[in-house]
Amino acid sequence: MKIKEQAASYLAKRKRYTYEEYLNLPDDCKRYEVINGELIMVAAPYTIHQTVSGNLEYELRTFVKNHKLGRIFDAPTDVVLDKTNVVQPDILFIARDRLNIITEKNINGAPDLVIEILSSSTAYYDLIEKKEIYEQFGVKEYWIVDPKKQRVDVFQNIKQRFELKQRLESKGFVESIIIKGFKISLEIIFSME
Repeated sequence: MKIKEQAASYLAKRKRYTYEEYLNLPDDCKRYEVINGELIMVAAPYTIHQTVSGNLEYELRTFVKNHKLGRIFDAPTDVVLDKTNVVQPDILFIARDRLNIITEKNINGAPDLVIEILSSSTAYYDLIEKKEIYEQFGVKEYWIVDPKKQRVDVFQNIKQRFELKQRLESKGFVESIIIKGFKISLEIIFSME
């Protein structure tokens, strides 16, 4: 009984952060996100993460720019979903008809597409907490990219629930649902050259 009471007491005393408080944090050269009011430090990604992110971002940015479809951003870009949820997706896409959510400081609202690349320090948040937040706030398409397994899962948001639309491992082409005509091979995504 005492352990449960102590746990409840501990949880009750945890500070809930808002976007304003997040902006006023001292500059300690670390990256943070606010997830359901909890301040989360984001560790620097490994080189494999950055290589995969660069491969994906380059292909996406080129396609989106050539077809004048919208804008691509990468981390660290603040995405403010509400006052207690501020995330920095690895890669995100804003469609041309929604460019008004882009401000000088941040993205103010849900992106159309979010891509998170798993790493040991972020996997829990990317697979569970952030996935639920992205569902709730209306991200239309969500990719989870796993460099270790060389796997990509593509989810579509239908009535605020993500449904798995595509899962590829090692080879094949991943196709975007909302960026019509965009597809990319897993060989390009996971190329280490």
